[in-house]
Amino acid sequence: METFLKLVAHDLFRKTKGDLSRTAVVFPNRRAGLFFNEYLAKESDRPLWSPAYISIGDLFRQSSELVVGDSIKLVCDLYKVFTEVTHRDESLDDFYFWGEMLIADFDDADKNMADTDALFRNLKELNELNDDDCEFMEPEQREALNQFFRNFSIEQETELKRKFTSMWNELGEIYKKYRTRLESQGIAYEGMLYRRVIETLDIEKLPYERYVFVGFNVLNRVEHTLFSRMQEAGKALFYWDYDLFYLDRNPHEAGEFIRRNLKDFPSELASCYDNLSKEKEIDFIESPTENGQVRYLPQWIRENLTTPEKETAVVLCNETLLQPVLHSLPENVRHINITMGFPLSQTPAYSFVKAFMELHTEGYDAKEGHYLFSSVIALLKHPYMQKISQETRSLETALVKSNRFYPLPPELSKDKILESVFTPCPDNLSLCRRISELLKQIAGLYQEQGNPQKDAYDQLYQEAVFNAFTLINRFHALIEEGELNVKAETFRRLLTRVMSSTSIPFHGEPAIGMQVMGVLETRNLDFRHLILLSVNEGQLPKAGGDSSFIPYNLRKAFGLTTIDHKIAVYAYYFYRMIQRAEKVTMIYNTSTDGINRVEMSRFMRQLMIEWKHKIGRKQLVAPQNPIASRPVIVEKTPDVLRRMTEAFDLRYNGKALISPTALNTYLDCPLKFYYKYVAKLTAPDDVTADIDPAKFGSIFHHAAEHIYKDLTQRQKTVNKEMLDNLLKNEAQLKRYVDNGFNELFFNPLPGESSQTDRTPQYNGTQLINSEVIYRYVKQLLRLDRKQTPFTFLESEMKVKENISIRTKEGEIRSCIGGTIDRIDCKDNVLRIVDYKTGGEPETPENIESLFQTDKKRPHYVFQTFLYASIMSKALRKRNDGRTVAPALLFIHRAASDTYSPVIRMGKSRLEVTDFSMYEDEFRDRLQILLENIFSPDVSFTQTEIEDNCQYCDFKKLCGK
Repeated sequence: METFLKLVAHDLFRKTKGDLSRTAVVFPNRRAGLFFNEYLAKESDRPLWSPAYISIGDLFRQSSELVVGDSIKLVCDLYKVFTEVTHRDESLDDFYFWGEMLIADFDDADKNMADTDALFRNLKELNELNDDDCEFMEPEQREALNQFFRNFSIEQETELKRKFTSMWNELGEIYKKYRTRLESQGIAYEGMLYRRVIETLDIEKLPYERYVFVGFNVLNRVEHTLFSRMQEAGKALFYWDYDLFYLDRNPHEAGEFIRRNLKDFPSELASCYDNLSKEKEIDFIESPTENGQVRYLPQWIRENLTTPEKETAVVLCNETLLQPVLHSLPENVRHINITMGFPLSQTPAYSFVKAFMELHTEGYDAKEGHYLFSSVIALLKHPYMQKISQETRSLETALVKSNRFYPLPPELSKDKILESVFTPCPDNLSLCRRISELLKQIAGLYQEQGNPQKDAYDQLYQEAVFNAFTLINRFHALIEEGELNVKAETFRRLLTRVMSSTSIPFHGEPAIGMQVMGVLETRNLDFRHLILLSVNEGQLPKAGGDSSFIPYNLRKAFGLTTIDHKIAVYAYYFYRMIQRAEKVTMIYNTSTDGINRVEMSRFMRQLMIEWKHKIGRKQLVAPQNPIASRPVIVEKTPDVLRRMTEAFDLRYNGKALISPTALNTYLDCPLKFYYKYVAKLTAPDDVTADIDPAKFGSIFHHAAEHIYKDLTQRQKTVNKEMLDNLLKNEAQLKRYVDNGFNELFFNPLPGESSQTDRTPQYNGTQLINSEVIYRYVKQLLRLDRKQTPFTFLESEMKVKENISIRTKEGEIRSCIGGTIDRIDCKDNVLRIVDYKTGGEPETPENIESLFQTDKKRPHYVFQTFLYASIMSKALRKRNDGRTVAPALLFIHRAASDTYSPVIRMGKSRLEVTDFSMYEDEFRDRLQILLENIFSPDVSFTQTEIEDNCQYCDFKKLCGK
């Protein structure tokens, strides 16, 4: 394969006769020089002086007394100029991120040598420019300027236009003073440096006699001017890479800039530019997912890897795929060269710094003096944190167990490391120092390993720690010098942004091995076999990055870069990349993911129309091998029966108890009963700021319990006056709700404020829930007011009854029972009340329906009836003749004037006011249920009702 660089090396060697000692070869980037040197060496059979290889950026920097300033300092200096000129009190926090945009505009204006006096002129004056003022503009640029003012009427002023005009009219002065300030410090932004070089450059003082410009495409004005002056001085040779396929098609965006360049700077090579007319093997492959492409990559490499390997390239249009690509390389790849650098954002060092910064900004409430659990746990779970502190896991367990999602610094400081991490930082300088110290601790871990054969990823991650440490020190210096004075939140966003844009370079021999690269790295390089991943619209050409303070028409009028330039540049990259290849595979995914669109790149569609040869179309299809789930059945083996006996027999477990919840669980799903009560499996604890239905109900129960405990301290009989007085005291009622949240949800430590004198710090959702519970409490009191007078007997009363269960294996002596929400009495009727804050009232058909496995089985009624049966038997033992009446109080339904908590049965909806009518049948069926549970002949099986599985903790375990 005759590559472009090989052709250039041959031609340059021939024309110079090998005398390259005073020659500099200039590339768009440095990568191409390594390959070019290899080709040049092959041109001679004797040693020769290598030319100097520099990038275009290096050429400008070497010719200037200024240096490109730190990007953060550049914005800080711009902010000082901005406040001086505008006299606005805008903070650096608010200014920073659009200050970057303004510098980008200044940079573009300078690189294109725009007439900034005219560009940043008062808009009214700009509108009145005459023909003499517009001599520098081409006709289409003048039309763009006129088009801007046709769309932007100065006379019809809106508030937005007024603000824009006011700011625009000050840009000229900001631009001049900013450049002056930077120059006084010997620094510049890149465009300013480039422009200064062109304005002051003495060609004769350049260190080399000949400059060879190779493989350029789009030229900004400073580059074009440099090329022209070099050409006039006889110091320049030009080699352009293109193909007649897009050069001769005018207009074709891929050849737009090359056509201009060839006209102004003729190429030293005059032939060998007709490669896209030849037939190639090109395949377009559709992938259902982004990672699906990566899974296909090993197969493609095994089938298409060239000899030598360096003639094969994997091009990532989406560079975030680098890590999965590296993990998927097959065994037949002996050498690999990665040209794009590994993103720091994909390393543990980045995630550690990010988690630490979030802990001390979003995760810390300085007013309350506590942290947010989610931020604390994110840092505790980080592998670096677990390596430098031995207390992280125990601390995490303690926080989860106590549901501490507002933990205090003292309870987190279990050792010196944790104390350093969880001591609040008063300012950004403290944050920098703290992170630096922690990164030193982490770096020490890698040094302690001391294994020369350590994993490549360990070396990479060690380099990442060093890079992160270096970046933190940059910020530390700027803050210490007073250059960067921003809020902690802005500092966090700024730091993570800088780290996100940082890459860790790979070290190796670039001219050996299969190449893995981004689109920009392919410039000037040719490969026989190419595979491009993520060739989607939005990835090629890249979406975003077009924000500017200068409107499109003004950019066009003054010769600045526009979106049209960007598309033309990427079109050239695309066609140039494939023009000499023999086999090209392009994969695009069809799943929406962030900026990725579910369509192939526009360049793929364009190639389908323009190219005369066949293009293969294929699809990647994930194999569908559904695995039929087998029913899970747990037989009651001797071991299972033994465990059941140990759990439920009082002779083995003095606290044995079969609760209504356990019995309901068995009726809903016997297998779930086994997992939960026999195997003793539990769902992992979780800490969340959300209120789940169970916690919501518990807080309501807590409030109701304490209201009636306090209300009936002196007398058990509740009358209207007592409830009326309480209903008027809203602050007291809210305090009962707040106390419930404090005790059951926020879990204060002994050292924190007392739960009775502290209003919880609610977030939005919690505040809504507390308000709903408060209203439910009022509804309860209003409903009870209608029943007055009544005698309040007990809240949250624990009841149990000894039972005997006959089995083939013998007798089980156990207890049934639980906690009754409330017991009250009126007119010799003992009412068993169960509060419900969710669900719907149930009307059982009969007693039998309570024990049948059914989608709408009335499990609430089952629970209340069980309590009623226990209380009925207890009353008989005491010769208490009161009637027992079970009741279900659905508090969210209680606002209706006609609402009644009385349970109804059957189609006739007969009120259950005397449980004795149903007790015998209920107990008979209960005995049968208990005997089935302990019968060795009845296995634990899965439920057939899928609705019961929806929120089951063991859903994944049983596979249903």
